[in-house]
Amino acid sequence: MTDPNVPPHDPNVASQPAAEPGAPLSQEQDVQWGSFAHLGGILGILPSLIIWLVFKDRGRFTATESKEALNFQITALIGWVALFIVSSILTAVTFGLFGVVASLLYLALWAAVIVFSVLGFLKAKEGQHYRYPFAIRLIK
Repeated sequence: MTDPNVPPHDPNVASQPAAEPGAPLSQEQDVQWGSFAHLGGILGILPSLIIWLVFKDRGRFTATESKEALNFQITALIGWVALFIVSSILTAVTFGLFGVVASLLYLALWAAVIVFSVLGFLKAKEGQHYRYPFAIRLIK
């Protein structure tokens, strides 16, 4: 008797062995994912966070670089929030005059995140560790 919940086996389709979850990364993959963690900073905090969560136990280089990138992205996020709060208050107090200065500060922070993320990517792509010039090291 066949179980109706089990699909029938097709003898024409070769069965593939299941990929082993959490297999260690090769040296090339380790460097690749470590560098992508930095480059993902251009898009925000999520790429670094996802790479760190998925690959931190699979490669030493990726674990180090994604943690560094994630700490920098957390620092940048704190900077965005602080800048938003301060600029909102000062723009309201100065009747909108601080808005121009706030726009320049937003642009400077955005440019810093882009530049340091690309520098981190280029350094990590060569297999070298990159340390951001300023980052709160919340993830140890």
